[in-house]
Amino acid sequence: MALKALDHGKLERNVGLLGLLALVTVMIGGLVEIAPLFWIDSTVQKVKGVRPYTPLELAGRNIYIREGCYVCHSQMVRPFRDEVERYGHYSLAAESMYDHPFQWGSKRTGPDLARVGGRYSDQWHQEHLKDPRAVVPESIMPPYAFLADRDLKPGDMAEHLKTLKMEGVPYSAKDIASANADLVAQADPEADVGDLATRYPKAQIRDYDGDPARLTEMDALIAYLQMLGTLVDFKAAEAQEQPK
Repeated sequence: MALKALDHGKLERNVGLLGLLALVTVMIGGLVEIAPLFWIDSTVQKVKGVRPYTPLELAGRNIYIREGCYVCHSQMVRPFRDEVERYGHYSLAAESMYDHPFQWGSKRTGPDLARVGGRYSDQWHQEHLKDPRAVVPESIMPPYAFLADRDLKPGDMAEHLKTLKMEGVPYSAKDIASANADLVAQADPEADVGDLATRYPKAQIRDYDGDPARLTEMDALIAYLQMLGTLVDFKAAEAQEQPK
């Protein structure tokens, strides 16, 4: 009403007054958008099943980032019919809540990988990483055969988990203390894994690269790929989203 009472010609000629009113408008809009965030605990609705990465999955994720896989592969299924029919359930915000940084991606030279876990066997991933065109003839992906020849040397995973805990990832004291042992145990089906599967539900414990005598970068990367999209029961999540 105040603006209607103003002479618009006068307002448009008075730069100072126009700037002041524009500032007031932006301030009101900012308060409406930002102020409510101070009264809610989180902008992300938690979903049952989402958990922090195991040390082996985290090491594989680090290799995924190091090799630039995110440049050609997104990890975000948008809520459109064509995407859901091709890739699976659309991505939930909670699935990325422990990602630092997230891997949503900005383009797809290759397919989205948000739901790739369990779609292919470990052997398929081994062959695909060593020679992509052996399993996907039209692929333009470069080979990553060297991953099978490199022993996994991820550094001190306990320190890595400590840092992520500072960022809000809920690793327990036992998770941190057991991090380096957990890393090795998850890729060795003969090892004593203790309560690894209890602390990390749905953790897949097995040799991934076809060579149980060694722990390689191939083991870690495949472990990471095989868990993507496998943690959430999407039917339960949809029921949780329904208004009560």
